[in-house]
Formats: sequence, C-alpha cells, structure tokens
Amino acid sequence: MPANSVLLQSEREQNDTFRDGLSGAEAAERLARFGLNRLPEPRTPSLLLIFLAQFRSPLIYILLIAAAVSLLVSEAEDAVFIGIVLVLNGVIGGIQEYSAGRAAAALRSLEQPFATVVRDGTAQEIEACLLVPGDLVRIEAGGRIPADIELFETNDLLCDESLLTGESAPARKTVTAVGAPNEKRKSGLAFAGSLVTRGRGTGLVVATGLSTEIGRIAAEIGRVSTSQPPLMIRLKHFSNMIAWSVGIASAVLIAVGLFRGLAWSDLFMMSVGLAVSAIPEGLPIAISIALAISMRRMARRNVIVRRMPAVESLGSCTMIATDKTGTLTLNELTVTDIRLPDGSELVLDAGMDLDTCEIRGSNLSQTDARDRAEKLLKAAVLPNEGSLTRHADGWKGVGDTVDIALLAAARKGGLEQEAMKDNYPLIARIPYEPDLKYAASFHRRGERVRIFVKGSAETLIDMADRMDGGNGVVPIDREMLLRQKEEMAERGLRVLAFAEGEIRGGSDESFGYHHLVDLVFLGLAGMKDPIRPEVPQAIRDCYAAGVTVVMVTGDDPKTAAAIAAQAGLKFQPDQVVTGDEVSEAEKSGPYRLDELTGRARIYARVAPAQKLAIVLSLARNGHFVAVTGDGINDAPALKHAHVGVAMGRKGTEVAKESADIVVTDDNFASIVSGIREGRTAYSNIRKVILMLTATGAAEMLLFLLAIPLGLPMPLLPVQLLWLNLVTNGIQDVALAGEKPEGDELARPPRRPKEPIFDRLMIRRIVQSMLVIGGGGFAIFSYLLYQGYEISQARNMLLLLFVLFENIQTFTSRSERRSIFSLNFFGNPLLILTVIAAQAIHISAMYIPWFRETLDLAPISFAEWALMLLAASSILVVTELDKWRLRRRARPDRSSHPSGLR
Repeated sequence: MPANSVLLQSEREQNDTFRDGLSGAEAAERLARFGLNRLPEPRTPSLLLIFLAQFRSPLIYILLIAAAVSLLVSEAEDAVFIGIVLVLNGVIGGIQEYSAGRAAAALRSLEQPFATVVRDGTAQEIEACLLVPGDLVRIEAGGRIPADIELFETNDLLCDESLLTGESAPARKTVTAVGAPNEKRKSGLAFAGSLVTRGRGTGLVVATGLSTEIGRIAAEIGRVSTSQPPLMIRLKHFSNMIAWSVGIASAVLIAVGLFRGLAWSDLFMMSVGLAVSAIPEGLPIAISIALAISMRRMARRNVIVRRMPAVESLGSCTMIATDKTGTLTLNELTVTDIRLPDGSELVLDAGMDLDTCEIRGSNLSQTDARDRAEKLLKAAVLPNEGSLTRHADGWKGVGDTVDIALLAAARKGGLEQEAMKDNYPLIARIPYEPDLKYAASFHRRGERVRIFVKGSAETLIDMADRMDGGNGVVPIDREMLLRQKEEMAERGLRVLAFAEGEIRGGSDESFGYHHLVDLVFLGLAGMKDPIRPEVPQAIRDCYAAGVTVVMVTGDDPKTAAAIAAQAGLKFQPDQVVTGDEVSEAEKSGPYRLDELTGRARIYARVAPAQKLAIVLSLARNGHFVAVTGDGINDAPALKHAHVGVAMGRKGTEVAKESADIVVTDDNFASIVSGIREGRTAYSNIRKVILMLTATGAAEMLLFLLAIPLGLPMPLLPVQLLWLNLVTNGIQDVALAGEKPEGDELARPPRRPKEPIFDRLMIRRIVQSMLVIGGGGFAIFSYLLYQGYEISQARNMLLLLFVLFENIQTFTSRSERRSIFSLNFFGNPLLILTVIAAQAIHISAMYIPWFRETLDLAPISFAEWALMLLAASSILVVTELDKWRLRRRARPDRSSHPSGLR
C-alpha cells in the first residue's frame, strides 16, 4: 500500500465523518505533507548538454585528437573537415534525442484537470492537482479518474483500465470490505488515468502523484534505459580496436624511424597522416546517411522511427515480445460462434460490418441459420444495457464491450434493438453484478411476462431445467452443456450463456430473483478479440528470419494459449507461464527468473511491472529484444527494451513517446518490413566500414613495409589526407544508400555478441590490405628502381590508390554476391561518386594550387591505364573469394538460412 494511504487504514472503520469530506485545514496540511497530485516535470537537459552528449564516444575522441594534432602541424584543412563532420554528427544526434523526455509529459495528459470533491460537507469542483489522500471524490461516466480511489459507493460503475492492465473489457467496480485480500480489493479501487465508461461512484483518495499506479509507471519510464542499441555496442568495440591498432602501428613506425635516424618532425607528420588515414573520419556521417535512408524507406511502409539507431536495432532483434490486445488482435470483442443445445454450430462473420455480415451453419441456408439463432439472439438483446447506432463512418456502440458485441451479433442475425424494445416492453431489470454472474430483464408480452437471461454458462445451466432441442423443449443435459462450454473456452473464446422463461398472468409487480427458475436453456455464444488478418503470415516471416516471437498479456492462460496458437506462435503447453510463476521466480532471484524466461513463450496474467522484468531477463539471456505494445502498461517495457515498437493508430501517447519506433497502421506485418530495412541498414554500414577500413589498413601496411625496408615515405601526409578525406570520402556516402539485396529475411539474425569484425569481414580486410598495400609497395619500389623521382613515384602511387578505392567501392556492394550479378545501375549515385572521385583527382593534377599543394603532376593515358590494370587485381581476388564462399556454402544451404555464417 502506498505510504500516503496508510493514514486511511482506519478512517472508514472508526467513524462516518469521512462522508462530509476533509476540512479545508486538513486538506491544506495533507497537501503540504504529500505534495501536489501530479506527475513531476521531466528534467529536460539544455540544448548545449544534449549537443555535447553526442561526443561521448571513443571514435569521436580519436577524431578530436586528430583534429587538434592537425592544427598543431598547420594542417588546418584536415582539422576543419573533421570539425565539420563532428558538428554535423552532433546536430543529427541532438535532434533525434530532442523528444527523449516526452513520455512523462504524455502521461500528464491523462491527469484529470478538475475533480468533484466533498470538503467541509459541501461538494465543490477543484483542480485535480490539489487532491490529497483522504479526499472524498465523486466520479461519473465520461471522466477520467483523478487519483487512486477506494470506492464505498458504486452505481453500475465500469472503468476502462485497458491502458493499465491490457484487459480489453471494462472492469466492473464494486464496494469491497476493509481488509479484503489484495486481489479482491482491486475491484473496489479506481485507478488514476482510467476512464469511467458507465455509472458513477464515490470514494476516498488513497494515493496521489507518484504513489498512484500510473505514477509508478511514470517513475519507471523516467529511469535511464539499461539497454544500448546493438549498433552502438558494436561501434564502441570497433572504435576501441581502431584506437589500439593505430596506436601500436604508429609506435612501431616511430621506433623504426628513430632507429633509421629519421627526423622527429618527419616522423610526427607521418604519424598524424597515418592516424587520419586509419581513422574512418567519414564513418559517422555515412552511418547517419545509411540510417536516414532506411528511416525514409520504413516511413513509406508506415513505420516511423523516432530514434535513429533504432533502425538497425530492429534488424538486430532476435526476439519480439508482443502484447496481445490491439497488437495481435483488433481490440474489438466480437461474437464469432453460437452453439445450440442440440449441438448445432453457427458461425458469424467477425468485425463491425453489420450490413454485409452473415450467420452461417453447416448444411443450413442463411435463412435457416438466422431462424435457429433467433431465440438466443433475442435473449442477447433484451437484457442488454448497451446501444448500437449507425453513423456516417460506420456503426458505433456505447456501453460495455460485451453488450456491444451481443448487439452486433443480433444485428447480423436481422434483429434490431429498437424494434425488439417496442415488441417486448421492459417492466423490470436485474443488472449484471459480478457476484450474480448474470443479468435478466422482464418484458410484457400480451398476458404474459417473458424473462430473458444472459450470464455465465455454469450459472444459467443451474437455473434451467429444460433446453431448446431444435424441434421443441427437452429435459436439460447439464454435463453435455458444460462439455460444450469447455470446448469453446479451449478455443480461446469468451463464453456467455442465454436462457428464457415465462410468468403466466404477470400480476406480480415485484419481479426479481425468485422468478429465475425453471428456465429454458437457449445456447452459448463464443466471443473473441479477432486476430488481425495479417498477423499469422507476419509471424511466419519472423520465424523464417530467425526471430522468435513471445506473447505477454494480461489474459488468462487458456485464452492466451488459444489466441497465440491462432496467431501462429510456436510453443509447447509447458511454455505457457503466468504472472504468479513470474513473481515466484523473481522472489528466488534473477537466476531463477532467467531460467523461466529461457523456456517460456506465452506469459499470461502478467502485471505491468512484470513485463519490464521479463524483458530485462530476456536481455540477460542473450537476446536483443524488441517489445511491441500500445497501452500505458506497456510503456516501461517499451522504454527499457533494446527497441520499443508502439502501435500508432490505437496506441496511447505514453506508449508512442516511450517507444523508439511507431507503427502508424497498427499492422504487425509492418514490423517485419522494419526488420528487413534494419538489416539492410546494418549491411550497408558494414559495407562502408569494409571499404574505409580496408583502404586505411592498406595504407598502414604500405608504410610498415616501406619504412623498415629503408624506402622513403611512400605518401606525404597531405596526400594521405587528400586520399581519405576527399576521394574516399565522396564514395562511402553513396555506398551507404545501397538497396536491399533481397535475401535479408532469409538469413538468421546476427548473434547478440557478434562484433562488426566477424571472420568474413576480417578476411576481406586482410585480402584488401595485402592486395592494395602489398601491391602499392611493390609498384612504388619498382618505380624507384626504374629511376623515377620520388615525387613522380608518389604521384603514380597516389593515382593507383584512388583507382583501388574506386574498384573497392564496387566490390563492397555485396559481401556474398558477385558484382556481376548485381544491377550495375541499381545505385546511380554510387556510379556518379566514383566518376566524381576520379575526375576530382585528375583535375587536381592540372590545377596549379592543388598540383603544388599535393605535389602532383599530369600523367599519360598509358600510365593511367597501367595503374587501372594493377588496381583491377582487387576485383579478381574479391570475386574469387566470393565464388569460393558460395561454392562451399551450397551443400549447407538447406540447414542454414544464410548458407554463409
């Protein structure tokens, strides 16, 4: 129980003065003690802090050091370029994180601005933020609950708590005894933020602000997420590796240079040039572009990405933990099945298209099926307290979702509520109460009074002594009817029963419970929240992509299992666990909970806090977890998962603000499209990293061979900067925009601990390093041997490396497929940037300022062609490796989706 409700423990027991409400003085004292009834304002960091936070990365630190060193050696061009990249990266990251603190603001939108409270014995309206524990509050249909309230008076009170609990049906609220068990006590509590759909009530405020249920959720959302995007984890490891590699290589070269007697200034400039060449300065912006392109593609598929790294995170997920209501289902309770006592089964079309839907039965015409269902549907309409009306945009219901579903079923069967009321005037009603488990109505029909009852199957089977046999009334077979009910429940249906009776004469005006005997049992109706049509195929696609799907819901285990089976989830009976089992596991410690989540696939009767515990446990088990949901109860799990996916059409603002990704059409299949785009984005990032790292490693090898073997410095620092910041920097941006190769969903997800530099990437980098670096060293040595001046040899070597980069760009378009199997014009920008890089370099040979700065000179066409032929060696080596890889993978293709890893 919240701390600020302890003082209320005995107020109801000790006296009745609480019915006059608090005095003004008491309210003021409690307001000072407990604070305002509102959620705290989020502490939004300043724009400067948001911008500076983007620079907390090892790779950024290295680039900052490189820029500072460049300034020290008067290489201002390099420092300016690096500075532009860093600022642009900071701006992009800052914009993406601008809305990070809006989840709490969305929660505040659910706070009731005013509340009706009794103080000093007088009802008055005050600002809801001034409510205090102990206040006497009145609530009624149409408003939101302003605080957590313990009820002591209710009148047909229903509250929609689906955003808190995940339950699609409104919760009926009743008065509970003081000291009742917690589970029983919940029916006597109205929770802040929930909507009153019917009736009215009066109660005492027992919790305000952060002590309310919604407040505890807000506090959970406000915590810093413990999950890092997979891309950020991999880039951190990549940055550390680059830093160590550059440091070791530079130390070796400096040591060798000192041994050879080279000048300190020359060695220092060489180290700066090599550091800049090895550090992929263009990687941050190339990553941003790759993610931004995927964001646009995903937006065209109704998937809106709120935080850029989430693009790749979705592609990395190995498990989707999905909510049921509104995500896998339509969140529209619908009568789908009718079972008559003689065993006849009737089927109704799902949905609210009441003008074209039909009732069908095996071997029955539509007319016969309607006739057989008429008695049952009549009993569904007359005790019904809801209403169903046609509007310009379709049929709309008011009232309890069960009542609306029954009215829709009757409309499909040709029965109209208003006509039924005219034909059967209402003279008395017994409203539904949870303790009664039924509702009944009494109607005048000529000289008789007709009784119609709807309620739980067990209750009505006990009330009836006869049943409708199709051709007349027959003695009731209770065991058979109970078997019918169990069969329907096992299919995930919510089962309701119907009966009718008659009072001859009808002179008794005190119609009530004592008349509900000797009834005729009419049959059962099965209701369900239908599975979205696209969900089964989408889940099959997830499994084909190697992504496991688990369901987390507040429904009971049988219903959850049945719906999961209809949706296509794969699970065994022992993989269905309940919230109670999760609680027991939590008490035993993280190890026991991780053991439970390691086998479970369906989580039923789960509380909001348990959803978060389940997600964190799945992450500890080694999964990259994507969580889907649409309610307030999903918000903490959405916030702390590796990637949170909110449903945008019917989802709450709280869920959307807590999530990284919003699916605007509430289509589970759109998530599969997002996974494809996420994998494409990561694949493109790998392509950029391969290209940049391979050329940087080749330049390092070139110097590691030349300096120890006594050759002069192969390239000047300014030439290294030109090579990496201009010619190479143009092409990597275009490579980041490669289109999907088509087999993204045929591959398994990456292992959670798989680094960017896996075996395939390392092999490609080593190959490129040996071919480009070794080939460059051989040609540089040969040119010097042939009598070329050092400046001429460097001029030819620089052209060779530009050509190597051009060809490396094309070979990097796919890690597995031959360049000749790809659409050459599939990425027009890539072709243009390769041509531009070559044109810029050749132009620099003829422009005086560039020629002098870079120590360049024009070359003949024959020399250019010879360098192009030498550079083509990287194409031959890469194509041979891809061919060998495909050939080796072919026998294993049936056992491994990718055939490569």
